[in-house]
Amino acid sequence: MLYRLVRALINLCVRFFTRVEVIGLENVPKEGAFIAASNHLGRLDGVLVYYLLKRDDVVMLVAEKYRKYPLLRWLAKILDATFIDRFNADFSALRRVLSQLKNGGAMVIAPEGTRSRTRALLQGWSGAGYLAARSGVPVIPVAVTGTEDDLVVAQLRRLQRPRLVVRIGKPFSLPPLNNREREKQLREYTDEIMCRIAALLPSDYRGVYAEHPRLRSLLQESAQSA
Repeated sequence: MLYRLVRALINLCVRFFTRVEVIGLENVPKEGAFIAASNHLGRLDGVLVYYLLKRDDVVMLVAEKYRKYPLLRWLAKILDATFIDRFNADFSALRRVLSQLKNGGAMVIAPEGTRSRTRALLQGWSGAGYLAARSGVPVIPVAVTGTEDDLVVAQLRRLQRPRLVVRIGKPFSLPPLNNREREKQLREYTDEIMCRIAALLPSDYRGVYAEHPRLRSLLQESAQSA
């Protein structure tokens, strides 16, 4: 009951205070497990997850540092989110997430691990690639613009509704990990995920992946198909 109420309040606030444009929503399955990997610009990113995904089995990771805030701790409990230590191997959190994916959950993760203060992509961590390879579920790249905290606050102060744009790419899969080449594979998987996110972003948001060969290849493929 509380879960549905919180979801309803989130939907109401997003509709009233912002303007959301979604491109590629048809790429998101209505059921079944997947991992949506997105860039991370601001606090509204997490809110958008519950606005866009009309499902009761959303798998969300929350940085451990937010556990100390009673309201956020309560919300995480209501929304069945999982607190995770971003800087150490948090096996307990990973086991819980893998179990949720096995049961058909829809996971959303920001491989950068933190908000980008400059809006440009940061180096991705290997967690998203590891979870995708271990679970065997498809990865959906997602690019968000307009949710930067300073931009949103400035617009709201001027009584303007921020324009949030969400671009969703086509699902893709990653092969299982080979123990002998595990580290190399994880680096490659992380680059693949991040470059697919970068390909959906405007050029000034691509950050450390702006000159990556895989990104150039993806952009060429996109231009040819267009």
